[in-house]
Amino acid sequence: MKIRLENSFITDNSAECEAGCFFMRTSANAKFEPEAAQKGAQIISIVQAKELLKIDSRIKIVGITGTNGKTTTAAAIYSTLLDLGFSCGLSGTRGAFINERRIDEKGLTTSSVFKTMSYLYEAGKQGCEYFVMEVSSHAIAQNRIEGLEFALKIFTNLSQDHLDYHGSMQEYAAVKSSFFADDAPKLINADDGHIKFDPANALTYGIKNAASFGVSGYGLKGGIDALVRTPNGDNAQLQSDLIGEFNLYNLTAAFAAVKILTKLPNEKIAKALANFGGVEGRVQIVNKDPLVIVDFAHTPDGIEKVLNALRASGEIIAVFGAGGDRDHGKRPKMGAIAEHFAKICIVTSDNPRSENPDEIIEQICAGMRRKDKILKITDRKEAIARALDLAKNGEMIAILGKGDETYQEIKGVKHPFSDKQVVSELVAARGESNLD
Repeated sequence: MKIRLENSFITDNSAECEAGCFFMRTSANAKFEPEAAQKGAQIISIVQAKELLKIDSRIKIVGITGTNGKTTTAAAIYSTLLDLGFSCGLSGTRGAFINERRIDEKGLTTSSVFKTMSYLYEAGKQGCEYFVMEVSSHAIAQNRIEGLEFALKIFTNLSQDHLDYHGSMQEYAAVKSSFFADDAPKLINADDGHIKFDPANALTYGIKNAASFGVSGYGLKGGIDALVRTPNGDNAQLQSDLIGEFNLYNLTAAFAAVKILTKLPNEKIAKALANFGGVEGRVQIVNKDPLVIVDFAHTPDGIEKVLNALRASGEIIAVFGAGGDRDHGKRPKMGAIAEHFAKICIVTSDNPRSENPDEIIEQICAGMRRKDKILKITDRKEAIARALDLAKNGEMIAILGKGDETYQEIKGVKHPFSDKQVVSELVAARGESNLD
């Protein structure tokens, strides 16, 4: 890709280079520098690219990393800042946005540093004061955030995921920890002790342990109602229609982040945060009778948090699978957790990718003991249809793993597939559509 200038352009791809252009050197493309120079490109650093693009140094970048909660926390911060009247950008799993306008489609959780630079360039042109971005462990390990200066770094939590890439939980934690090894301002989940961080400029948030932003009392019935203590010793009342303790963590982190960034009164921030309605594909109600929830949970910890939150409202029929070409070790754990919380488990395909979906299903079921609670249905649409057939006594259906994804990847091909759309079509075919 190219970032256009008045009489030239900047690129990080030597194949696009020509005389008079600029080649932005990164750790990922440094080996192509001779080729770019031979074509007549001027080699520049990331810092020089920022200066050339006039990316406003006053844009405060907020980076959020953790196994779960990145997307919701980032969206909550973005939404709250916009509601408070600030100009703001956002990038992550759902794509890139500036001031509620989409500027890029979904892609990697954390884009290449050059693509992020293009977002910041656009954000600068639109007068953004803040830019909120999800930071994945892959991006940290691959140095996709080099040259970026963060006004605030946030850690949500760490649980088993991506071990196909990192090899072990120790290495996974080490990669996450490296993001917090400098003296940049940081906000750390005090209830998760899996990472190390430089205590300089560090504040914490939490529910169970003492924290800079600590929850002193809360209720989770019908939503979230919580009292949060701030480092100043005063309190903030957080209220939200979102459900579950995991979302209390996300909202507490979002409140704390906005407070750190803006220093605005607690009541003003809490009121803006209360307007945040959640993220598509994250505990999203897609049908009311029967109640059908779609969520992105695809790790043992994520599944446990979602199902534990939902079971307070009744019995659950869980529809889930596990992604192919990813950490095999989490599969039986996912099965065991779903079995514990759900009345019926329908184990199906997620994105099998290059793997045999039936083998993935068997690996999930290896962690489950109550075989009478398990149905194995490889076709995901058929699995959802079966769940709708079984939900006749007030059970809710939780369809987990894909959230707002609009495809299913099988043998290298991405086929159109949306859990939400499939539910809508199946319910409509039954003449039972009831979602406003």
